[in-house]
Amino acid sequence: MVPPGNRRSGYSRRAHNNIFFAYVATGLGVLIGGALLLGSMSNAGNFAAWRGLASDVTQPAARVTAKGRTAAGGFWATLAGYATWGPENARLKREVGIARVQSVQAAALADENRRLKAMLKLAADTPRPIANAWMMASTNASTRRYGTISTGMADGVRTGMPVRSPEGLIGRVLEVGRHSARVLMITDTESVVPVRRASDGLPAFATGKGDGTVQLRLLTLGINPLKAGDAFVASGSGGIYWPGTPIAVVSELTRDGAMARVLGDPSASEMVVVQPAWAPTEDASLPPPASESEVKAKGKKKSG
Repeated sequence: MVPPGNRRSGYSRRAHNNIFFAYVATGLGVLIGGALLLGSMSNAGNFAAWRGLASDVTQPAARVTAKGRTAAGGFWATLAGYATWGPENARLKREVGIARVQSVQAAALADENRRLKAMLKLAADTPRPIANAWMMASTNASTRRYGTISTGMADGVRTGMPVRSPEGLIGRVLEVGRHSARVLMITDTESVVPVRRASDGLPAFATGKGDGTVQLRLLTLGINPLKAGDAFVASGSGGIYWPGTPIAVVSELTRDGAMARVLGDPSASEMVVVQPAWAPTEDASLPPPASESEVKAKGKKKSG
């Protein structure tokens, strides 16, 4: 049987109207979309306000989504950290230990460089030393204060030569061996060093106390002019010790002088130099000794 020409799906007018309006809305949508498409292609800024409005409307939802992604990433990172914290912690501890050792080594090298530079400056500013030596040992548990240095007669060291560090005087050579020597320190009770105050030349004697300090005894009696912090250097009287060698700094006043802390501490002086004994006649700043003819002329003048 041939189907009828009428293709209505039914006899309901509402259904027919709905279909009609759907076709009309579709056509209008296509026309409006095409117009919008042509307008945006001709000028991209025509619908900027509409796009901004759409972005503002969707911003809260986008923010929530972004926070969710961040939280999810942090959660997985936390889980991964819990899974790997053991090896990572061990590795960081090893690195910290290595860095601590390297820091100590760097500090030791810096201190050694400082002391070596001080020794070089000492060799340049003072008379040429007889020998450079290591302070191998020093007594610190008795009233006698001796030290042992790593140089001896084979290097030209002789009895009576002064021994000093960059900081100050250590003592003088007491006994000499082939490759070592014994030093009487200025803190020994048998050591007496003529000194003067560095600021004005006030004379005194520095006598060892056997406890790591020296006692300063003034040559002039009366009101004690010393004060804490005064620096004393060797005066050169009697020879042996070179004038201007740092000796000690006043720490406590006494009735006839003061107690002083030595600058050349043997416990902190690993490297020392042995200097030739100073003789007043070898000082270039002093006038030359009188000749025999001048002495005879002065004797005749006095007798006349």
